[in-house]
Amino acid sequence: MDSRDRTTADEQQVTAADIARLAGVTRAAVSNWRRRHDDFPSPVGGTPSSPLFSLSGVRAWLETQNKGVEESTEVRLWHTLRGDHPGRMLPALADTVGYLLDGDRGGLGDEAVRLVEEMASESSPSEVSRALTERFLNAGERAGAPSGSTMRLVRALAALTDATATSVFDPACGTGALLFGVGASGAGRTGQDIDPDAARLVRARSELEHGIEADIRVGDALRSDRWEGHRARLVVCDPPPATTDWGREELLMDPRWELAVPPRAENELAWLQHAYAHTEPGGQAAVVLSTSCAYRRTGRRTRAELVRRGLLTDVVALPAGLAAAHAQPVHLWLLKRPTGTGDAARSVRMWDLSGADPDGPWAWPREGGAEVSLIDLLDDEVDLTPGRHLAPGLEDLPGALASAREGLRRLARSIDGLLPEVSAPGTAEWPGTQVRVGDLVDAGLVDLEGGSPRAVDERLDGDFLRGFIAAPANTRRSTSASGTHRTDARAARVPQMGPADQRRYGAAFRALEEFERRAEELAVLARKTAELTREGLTSGALVPEDHAPGAEG
Repeated sequence: MDSRDRTTADEQQVTAADIARLAGVTRAAVSNWRRRHDDFPSPVGGTPSSPLFSLSGVRAWLETQNKGVEESTEVRLWHTLRGDHPGRMLPALADTVGYLLDGDRGGLGDEAVRLVEEMASESSPSEVSRALTERFLNAGERAGAPSGSTMRLVRALAALTDATATSVFDPACGTGALLFGVGASGAGRTGQDIDPDAARLVRARSELEHGIEADIRVGDALRSDRWEGHRARLVVCDPPPATTDWGREELLMDPRWELAVPPRAENELAWLQHAYAHTEPGGQAAVVLSTSCAYRRTGRRTRAELVRRGLLTDVVALPAGLAAAHAQPVHLWLLKRPTGTGDAARSVRMWDLSGADPDGPWAWPREGGAEVSLIDLLDDEVDLTPGRHLAPGLEDLPGALASAREGLRRLARSIDGLLPEVSAPGTAEWPGTQVRVGDLVDAGLVDLEGGSPRAVDERLDGDFLRGFIAAPANTRRSTSASGTHRTDARAARVPQMGPADQRRYGAAFRALEEFERRAEELAVLARKTAELTREGLTSGALVPEDHAPGAEG
């Protein structure tokens, strides 16, 4: 392997946009460098559509090429903030925007304050806020950050949702990118987020960048809805990463479940109904969901009620590269709350934009969608996957199958090696000394805001904490003799380990979660490939070869 391809786990990684800022050029110039220079550093992570590069390798290359030797003020500020707040950039960002707004430096150091003022003098406070927030959203590592919508996703939803909406609500607003990116320019904007730093950032951004006072409240929106009774013309939601610990047992009688009580494994459908509950009559709810929500058996009842009542208007398959937490494609579900008895949807429009450029431009296509009647969707599966209802023409089927098979091979290769390497511990005793999460809360290392444990001290690795809380032993500890599951996060126990060992386990848990996500996507693509093959064989568009897999001889 070439030396420029090597990287370490501790080395900082940057996006193409970061490189452009570092060198003081456009992203197009960076793309040209990659194509024209064989010695340009190879990606060390990320995805094909959003690669990540070694910062030290990029700097060395820029120096040899005499390109962008002088780092911009923005780059120097960013690295100063990252150095002062290792692994937890969101408070640093909130402090920075707050300082630009009212002069309160919060936890900013002297050098950071100097660079903030220098950058603001070069442009404006609002431009500094926008630039740093976009850099944060595009960063390859955002440890400890909320689920922040990418700018790619924001641009897509801005084009595919109601641009005339005069009120916008986001129940998991993160940095506010989606909340501020959709609806009419003068719309009133409200939101909620579980992270106090995120709420602080969004409030400051609303005044500094948009000249309004957005009402952002803190709390777990599912367990503790701070906006009970509130409805908006447009509700947008890019839910946090999926989890089974979202409070189902304590919310069984919640009036938000108009369609059905969401199963424990379907917290995304809980967010869907939460968003719909806050949609005013005639208004629209736009929710970004994993592709498996469209067909998983556990969510069938919710999907059936959604279709039967005529609340779902569109399902849009979006391309990979839009989600913040993973590199897989996602779906956009659009719902409309009827104003009376006669305006419920009579069909669902299916769209496949999975082949679109993730960077846009975005617009509703003039053709290519399909109107699917409600009765055709209400079968045993209630499968809402657009690809199932948008069969390619016979002349296009061979190409579609070839593309699907290549995607299947590529995804299968990406899964290989994702599972963390593990080995028997030898003579070491396990689990060794353990500590209750409640004790960690009392010591100030863990926050239980909203009922979901979150590491708030650099001495405790967040992925390590979440991984062990989800251990079967802790799950059994939370299950009564009658079989009823009652989550008690304070009673969960995690092993006592030093920071290095915590990070090692945390990395293994992250790899395991990524493996599970990609395996799920592999199953979806495998089914699509099988359906295309069957369609081709039965329609005459394809013929089996002499040595098809499984044939005798």
